[in-house]
Amino acid sequence: MHFLLIYDIATDYLARRGEFRMAHLALAWQAAERGELLLGGAIGDPADGAMLLFRCDSAEIPAAFAKADPYVLNGLVARWQVKPWNTVVGDGAATPVKPA
Repeated sequence: MHFLLIYDIATDYLARRGEFRMAHLALAWQAAERGELLLGGAIGDPADGAMLLFRCDSAEIPAAFAKADPYVLNGLVARWQVKPWNTVVGDGAATPVKPA
């Protein structure tokens, strides 16, 4: 199953992220090395949010990531949510559906 962890960032995110970026990236790379986090990064230019794509069995895994993320703990993320993503097309789709 895929899950999207969606971050709404604080208005001062860009000004403050440098202080916490390496700790945030270390957490993200650890999740990637475990095979949970597939992709992640800021969205927009300039950044106005972020999305992280997880492949795991439970929404608890991306939720636990958010709860431990230095960006969340230090107020750089104003709100976050985890949404299941029912992927059906592409080589990495969790439940591929192809036309007959």
